[in-house]
Amino acid sequence: PGLGGGILGVTPFPSSMSYIYQKRWVKLDSDYLRYFDSEKDTYSKRFIPVSSISRIASIGDQKFEVITNNRNFVFRAESDADRNEWIRTLQQIAEERRSKERLSMSPTANGAADPADKSGFLELRGFKHKLFVAVAGDKVFLYKNAEDYRLGIGITYIEMNVGNVKEVDRRGFDLTTPYRIFSFSADSEQEKEEWVEAMQQCIAEALSNSEVAERIWAVESNRFCADCGSPKPDWASINLCVVICKRCAGEHRGLGPGITKVRSLKMDRKVWTEELIQLFHHIGNAVANRFWAANVPPSEAIAPPSSSQERRRFLIAKYREGKYRRYHPLFGNQEELDRALCAAVTTSDLAETQALLFCGAAVTCATGDPQCPTPLALAEKSGQRLQMEFLLHNKTSETPRLELGGSEDKPYSVPLPSVTHNGFLYKTPSMAKPVGERKGQEEFSRRWCTLQDGVLSYYENDRNAVPNGEVKAEEIVCLASNPPHAHGIENTFEVYIESERLYLFGLESPDAAREWLKSIAKSFVHPCAEELLALDFQRIGRLHYKGGLNLERAEEGWFALAGSALHVCVPGSERQEPLQLRKLQELSIQGDNEVLVLVERRRTLYIQGERKLDFLGWVQAIQKAAGSAGDTLSEQQLTESDVPLLVDRCIDYITQCGLTSEGIYRKSGQNSKTTSLLEMLRRDARSVRLKEGEHQVDDVANTLKRFFRDLGDGLFTGRWGPDWLWATALEDEEEKIGEYRRLLGTLPTVNRATLKALINHLFRVQLFSGENQMNTHNLAIVFGPTLFQTDGKDYKAGRVVEDLISHYVKIFNVNDQEMKKQQDEIMAIMKMREAASSGTQQAGDFICTVYLEEKKTEAEQHIKIPATMTAEELTFEILDRRKIVMKEKDYWSCFEVNEREEAERPLHYSEKVLPILHSLGTESYLVVKKQMSMENMLVYLASRVGDCKHGMMKFREERNLLGLGLSTGFHDRYFILNHTCLRLYKEVRSHKPEKEWPVRNLKVYLGIKRKLRPPTCWGFTVFYETEKHEKQQWYLCCDTQADLREWFATFLHAQNGGALWPSETSKVRASRWQQDSRLGNISLIPLRGNESEMRNSVAAFATDPLTLLRNV
Repeated sequence: PGLGGGILGVTPFPSSMSYIYQKRWVKLDSDYLRYFDSEKDTYSKRFIPVSSISRIASIGDQKFEVITNNRNFVFRAESDADRNEWIRTLQQIAEERRSKERLSMSPTANGAADPADKSGFLELRGFKHKLFVAVAGDKVFLYKNAEDYRLGIGITYIEMNVGNVKEVDRRGFDLTTPYRIFSFSADSEQEKEEWVEAMQQCIAEALSNSEVAERIWAVESNRFCADCGSPKPDWASINLCVVICKRCAGEHRGLGPGITKVRSLKMDRKVWTEELIQLFHHIGNAVANRFWAANVPPSEAIAPPSSSQERRRFLIAKYREGKYRRYHPLFGNQEELDRALCAAVTTSDLAETQALLFCGAAVTCATGDPQCPTPLALAEKSGQRLQMEFLLHNKTSETPRLELGGSEDKPYSVPLPSVTHNGFLYKTPSMAKPVGERKGQEEFSRRWCTLQDGVLSYYENDRNAVPNGEVKAEEIVCLASNPPHAHGIENTFEVYIESERLYLFGLESPDAAREWLKSIAKSFVHPCAEELLALDFQRIGRLHYKGGLNLERAEEGWFALAGSALHVCVPGSERQEPLQLRKLQELSIQGDNEVLVLVERRRTLYIQGERKLDFLGWVQAIQKAAGSAGDTLSEQQLTESDVPLLVDRCIDYITQCGLTSEGIYRKSGQNSKTTSLLEMLRRDARSVRLKEGEHQVDDVANTLKRFFRDLGDGLFTGRWGPDWLWATALEDEEEKIGEYRRLLGTLPTVNRATLKALINHLFRVQLFSGENQMNTHNLAIVFGPTLFQTDGKDYKAGRVVEDLISHYVKIFNVNDQEMKKQQDEIMAIMKMREAASSGTQQAGDFICTVYLEEKKTEAEQHIKIPATMTAEELTFEILDRRKIVMKEKDYWSCFEVNEREEAERPLHYSEKVLPILHSLGTESYLVVKKQMSMENMLVYLASRVGDCKHGMMKFREERNLLGLGLSTGFHDRYFILNHTCLRLYKEVRSHKPEKEWPVRNLKVYLGIKRKLRPPTCWGFTVFYETEKHEKQQWYLCCDTQADLREWFATFLHAQNGGALWPSETSKVRASRWQQDSRLGNISLIPLRGNESEMRNSVAAFATDPLTLLRNV
């Protein structure tokens, strides 16, 4: 369109009247006709929306008239030619605007601006009367009155990308731009707060990147909201491929990520790949609405002015229920839908793929092509990048379904309890972002608040009948209590609602604040989670999570954070033990800050960020609770055995790298490095990895000592410390040991576990005193004053430590098995040190214990495992050491045994052993023994017809972190196993599988732990890990042993390409692993002292392996 600028005479009156024209600089663009006092002015005297112009007419004498729906404006040019050029340009732009509106079927009513985020009257310095102000999109509009706002004819608008808002006094604030300062004044402090917040949001939107939006809007239909028709929508659903306005986006979020995944065109820049932008060009609002809105009755359609409730009702019907969609001819025929989808993804017909997918086709259906087992693989093979993009974004999308008899607006199936409470609260205006800075007392307004009939209302005072605002309990998703003095009001709490708003309330009285917290929590927490209300929680609310087998679809649960424990309640599930956050093995955020991963005891929980505002609050609160909270032992991050993670990290590093370091613990490290390392470990020991080369042994040792020296209440505690010192005066050795054992029992659990771990470590250190020069006495001199936090003048502190190390076995009641385990660890460390010093150890070699036939002392072998060693080569190595000859049909194999699960897995002969070793838990080991069922499995595979196996098995899901598996016992399910996937069906007649897993990602173990009470003794334990490292576990039971063999054989056949057992030629040992003479066939022992002492140690060990430690 033509754009113009020039000098005209203007009068806003009909041409029949005689008035003086005022000379003005006039600008015309595609949206507005504006006039200014001069060419240099930035802000206009008046603007007229092009969309409101109905006609332009020439009226002679160089004049022309601009006629709008309700008002006429007369302009006079400097010449007839100039007038004619203005008329032509105006007519052209007005006609183009009308054409766009006809195409979009969404005209801007009366030429008004975009729907306002906030509007109302404000005083503006320089104007006698109040102006009507509207904050809309990335601009602030000024109008003379509300009628002008309705007509869309205003004074000027302010581009907020150059704006800044600053509060001036109780009711006043300034909007500052490089060209002018607009000084506004509101009717009340509350109103001022809301205006400031609205303008700050407007600035944020103006500063966001509009490059993606402009490219998406290049398609005509994408310039208007796909749901209500509002212009310039700057949000989108990336799986539905529709562009939507801000108000509809808020309601989309309420549908959940399984229905629609909402992203901003301007702010979520990372998600907008070139493929996704092209997808919106090919599908977008036009194609999407031909499917989703094919049958919308006019009475049910929504428009830009529609309320939130009307939008919610419409969007639920449109996307969750699919009420208005155009049904595909194959709807209801699952097999045909899946087959058609496999064909469609190989073409460029995205509309067909969309219709098939949202009419029930499974995005992960089997294709029948082993090279391309899924539609995604087919699309990739066919080079259809946009089909791949569409499938990826809909990998977890739910098929629309009509829900009868349920409430479409409420997330509850039962009524919430009615709670009544009232009183004065201090309140700030609602916010759309977290409270980043401390709010001063002057920023709070005192309001009378009532909680009644599920509505929290706040009034100007206790005499007002009309509330200033209200929050419905059913819309509350989270309630959080802040620490005292977090803000200017002593006790504050935050209320989060579904529409991504946050309300901050406060009271001076802690008891009154707690009463409000309990009342509000009771009003919105589901009755199934009422047990959470009894907790002294810091945060409570509902979140979406994934766990167990149900990783495709997120479910809703109720969570409460109390101290360092995260409590969970789920409808239909029995009460669960809380998660001890300080004992988490892993705490991380995946994706684009959308999933919080918590791992405890090898089980995983995924909490999803459906709503950004409250999810961010949960993440920060959980991270804080999972960290160290103070300087006492019980406030530290802990291991499963209740030892502070900081202590465990330091001990482990020194055990691996510093046992032979001369003067260990006596020599001081660098003070600056010690301070820095201690600070990092105290902040979050879970995230710190001590590495050789990066950290020096003496720095780590000094860090451990300083931790104990600065420990609040000390390791021995202020209450019992003197008693430990007094015990050193006992002359009878047995009596003294008995007193130490009694005092050990009086210590708190964490102190007792930490003391044992530390003394065990020092016991190991003194075993290497020949090299590190730190015998028991020297260690006691160093650690006595450190642990008792004394000045070193009292010799008793050192005596206690020396006694504890010398009588470690008796005082801590260490049995032979535990001593043997420690002995093995010491042997391995010595062996690796010796190999490293001689330069003979290959990079990546690892020394481990492997058993022959069963786990017992006389059957163990210590083997050096190179990175290239296979299970077959390890098996031959063990058999050679014991001079066992493999006879024909002797199927010797290496097994991975999991004692905790009471299950075992034969390693495939070609599997590399080293990765298996690195993944073994403390309750797992390797054993070489005969695989008794191999011959029967080979016979079955040779005689069967086809590659598939199907039949009934009894199935049970492992209870995940929340206990959300099948609640009781095993259940009959029908399974089909082929070379690519395992499918689970509810029954034989079912057409669509309930679950499907790729075979290559399954680990199948023989056996099921007895406490699960399996219905038969022939079962599997199956582990599954997704590409995102999400873990699942379940159990399968067969009716007969033969059935078990057949299923297991089919699993092995599918996973290994049919090669269950090596051919005779591959069994020829062309490359033999040379036996390491230094390892031999006996366990390694700790050697210390000179050569003569070492020989004596070996001789003593040959007689009795534990003799070296019995007299310690």
